[in-house]
Amino acid sequence: MSTALLLLPDFSLILLGAAIRRWMGLGDHFWSGVEKLVYFILFPALLINAIVRTRLDLAAALPLLATAFIAMGAGMLLGLLPRPFLRLPALTYASVFQCAYRFNSYIALAVAGMLFGAPGIATMGLIVGAAVPFANLVSVWMLARHGEVGVWREVAKNPLIWGTATGFVLNLLGFVPPVPLQAFLGRLADASIALGLIAVGAALRLESQPGVRSLSAWLLAVKLIALPVVTVFVGNWLGLGGLNYQVAILFAALPTASSAYILAMRMGGDGRSVAWLISATTLGSMLTLPLWAAWLAAH
Repeated sequence: MSTALLLLPDFSLILLGAAIRRWMGLGDHFWSGVEKLVYFILFPALLINAIVRTRLDLAAALPLLATAFIAMGAGMLLGLLPRPFLRLPALTYASVFQCAYRFNSYIALAVAGMLFGAPGIATMGLIVGAAVPFANLVSVWMLARHGEVGVWREVAKNPLIWGTATGFVLNLLGFVPPVPLQAFLGRLADASIALGLIAVGAALRLESQPGVRSLSAWLLAVKLIALPVVTVFVGNWLGLGGLNYQVAILFAALPTASSAYILAMRMGGDGRSVAWLISATTLGSMLTLPLWAAWLAAH
């Protein structure tokens, strides 16, 4: 079976989520509850379950994380390039700037699991756990050039960070979950992928402010094409290979996180344009992610 076709079920779940939201009329309260369930319970269980069961190579973790962080840094620099040429309000630009480097953790873990199983989830989980605080801090700094009282508290409470850290510590301690606990975590992990991707589809929005449309094409190209290309070269330069190299490239090719919209709205930014870019990168990744996966399989 083609590597690209392996991703078809995941993207079908995203489209299913969009269809359910449009035609079943379940309401915002329902989808908010689903997102909280996935974010605070199911995805941390997925991370713990995968990391505990996977043999971790600590020596390889540093170049892996360095590659991921350099890719994010490249996204930030490329995201800033058009700024002098556009007459957008500073807060609007700061809002959409996030879309050049933030990543959708739900799709990250789903794709890694589909292509590489538990080792892929564990490897992607390490990147996600390290990259989430960095992405949040840079986004908040851009949206408000002053100390944000709640940002450190928000980062400290992030369940993806705690899920990664818990799995990592248990792995280092050699903890082997008893069979009932393995089954419990496994059931939660299985539910997390389907519900997480359906929630991503339900969050799709296809309206934007006219002023940011010229910037949107640039940010789409940065997020879905330029960053994976940068990662290919950086990964080779740092000597990444095998699973770490493949996961790093897929991480760089991910669409933008839905949390970028939440942050923009909370800090008085242009949430509508951010929602559009999140949706555009998500739909665009349905084409580009399978192409990157196929390229990795061929190399």
